[in-house]
Amino acid sequence: MTDKHVESSYWTLRIVFGVIPIVAGLDKFTNLLTDWQAYLSPLAVKMLPMSAGTFMHLAGIVEVIVGAGVLLGYARWFGWVAMGWLLAIALNLVSSGQFLDVAARDVGMAAGAFALARLAPLHEGAHVRVERAASVHA
Repeated sequence: MTDKHVESSYWTLRIVFGVIPIVAGLDKFTNLLTDWQAYLSPLAVKMLPMSAGTFMHLAGIVEVIVGAGVLLGYARWFGWVAMGWLLAIALNLVSSGQFLDVAARDVGMAAGAFALARLAPLHEGAHVRVERAASVHA
């Protein structure tokens, strides 16, 4: 695989896992795309120490932070967070016995977040080394 292939794969994943969590996270406050609370399993709702709406608002904040972190060049950390978050969402959906298609999609997206987290050090680490080298020579 050439460096061009690695870089284009990294940037594709970085944009996807940056923009989509921000959009979904912001929509937790408007419910324009969907009624997000419908995706919470009854078990999760019973276990929550807060209302489902409050939980969704907190989830939205987390998603915006994860997306921003990825877009700002910290995918080497936030890629792992995105992967874990997506697997937790899939587990919640499986426990509800509903939206199994969405659970399968989220497992696939978690694999993409894993790939991003693994690719990120190749790009982000090189970027940091170049900046450090430039500042040393200045």
